[in-house]
Amino acid sequence: MLKSILLTFSVFIFFFACAPLPSITQAQFPKNEYVVLLHGLAKDEISMGKMQKALIEQGYGTCNIAYPSRHHTIEKLTQDYVLPKIRECLPNEDAKLSFVTHSMGGIILRDLLPKEKFRNLSAVVMLSPPNQGSEIVDTLGDYWLFGLIYGPAGKELGTSKNSTPNRLGPAKFKLGIITGNFSINPIFSLMIPGEDDGRVSLERAKLQGMSDFLVVPVSHSFIMKDNEVIRQTLFFLKHHRFQHNQDR
Repeated sequence: MLKSILLTFSVFIFFFACAPLPSITQAQFPKNEYVVLLHGLAKDEISMGKMQKALIEQGYGTCNIAYPSRHHTIEKLTQDYVLPKIRECLPNEDAKLSFVTHSMGGIILRDLLPKEKFRNLSAVVMLSPPNQGSEIVDTLGDYWLFGLIYGPAGKELGTSKNSTPNRLGPAKFKLGIITGNFSINPIFSLMIPGEDDGRVSLERAKLQGMSDFLVVPVSHSFIMKDNEVIRQTLFFLKHHRFQHNQDR
């Protein structure tokens, strides 16, 4: 009997810990400040859960958006999945709004912002964004297996002038970019000139018009869970700059 009770309790705790955080209502956040989180390619909203929890603890309302990143083009993902969910989540047009994105989530946002004018856009933090594409897509994008794993949107992330990231234009908003210089995939890193995080080089993470840029010793797949990255993200949302070593 005791074993059965303990097992039931353990299952409940595991489910509660792993379940996505609930939608946040305006009543819980009288400041009316919201942050939209956009996960990366082949990820899901749970991957942004630790970041979301930190934002909630700081008093922000959050919209942790799930979208089927592997099954559609970037434009379709933006218009048919991401934008409707943002509209559904925000309580009103006057809400102060920021974004935190990981990887391709940053490209989704760059596709979105010129088309949808948010009245009170405050700041954006992009984590490891392929803002100028990735050489990995140049090398592997035409292979059947790559398409199977990463879908149509993944194939759009090359480095050519006609690739989606390179056609979207500069940032016209307060943008902080954090990217890593630690790779856990040496094969992918061989395809990328210069320092990289296993998916994107430092240089190709940059975007014209960005407000600040920070490099951390973290890999692409885990940057959104790193404690220092989360701290710096919160700092940028408040101050529109990162806290560099000379500031401390």
